[in-house]
Amino acid sequence: MIAQLTIFKTKIKVDLSKPLDISIPLIASNKNPIAWYLDKPKIEPVQEGEWVAKVSEGASINFNNIEFNPHAHGTHTECVGHITPEFYSVNETLKNFFFLAEVITVVPETLGNDLVISEKQIKHLLNGKTPEALVIRTLPNTKSKKSKKYSHTNWAYLLEEAAEFIKQIGVQHLLIDLPSVDKEKDGGELLAHRAFWNCSGIKRMSATITELIYVSNKIEDGSYLLNLQIASFHNDATPSKPVLYKLI
Repeated sequence: MIAQLTIFKTKIKVDLSKPLDISIPLIASNKNPIAWYLDKPKIEPVQEGEWVAKVSEGASINFNNIEFNPHAHGTHTECVGHITPEFYSVNETLKNFFFLAEVITVVPETLGNDLVISEKQIKHLLNGKTPEALVIRTLPNTKSKKSKKYSHTNWAYLLEEAAEFIKQIGVQHLLIDLPSVDKEKDGGELLAHRAFWNCSGIKRMSATITELIYVSNKIEDGSYLLNLQIASFHNDATPSKPVLYKLI
């Protein structure tokens, strides 16, 4: 289905029958990615005495409880409330769901014992473009990201200067295939988060960060329409399903 849309005064054409899902589904097994030192998520049928809410065990319905952490167990979108003493809900701060996005692929650079993404790299790859949403795919990019155990791995992260640049060019929605835009163990500094949300000035209340995405190698770098779908959780973060559509 071909659709012609106007996104922030820009006319585009996309084929809505060819979505490119860049989310990682929640799975109650060791196939699920895990970060932040937690165990795997749980999806279990409700039990009352000997009754189990599972059709294969004699019930008339399947009726499951789900226990997970959005930050640790899969693709999630967060708002500035993730790092503020005040409560802000991503369900209330994210008002629009379609954006022009740019997909870029980055090879993190070595800095001491770390792997980092620098302002210079982001600037070079964008080459003057100023998208509403920026999707960062890091290399190497293997399917193992969809089930990786990230705790204690010191994953690659954005330097503060890179997050500052991304903010300065007007990116409102930052998506990355890592558990965090920041260093795993940084003493709580969260420099990239704070820079992107402008926490030292007027906070960017409508800006979001989406982490733990997976961008298939079949998806080329370039411009897309992004549909940033979120679950309606009254929380700083929520499971999400970002979907790209190639511009035609």
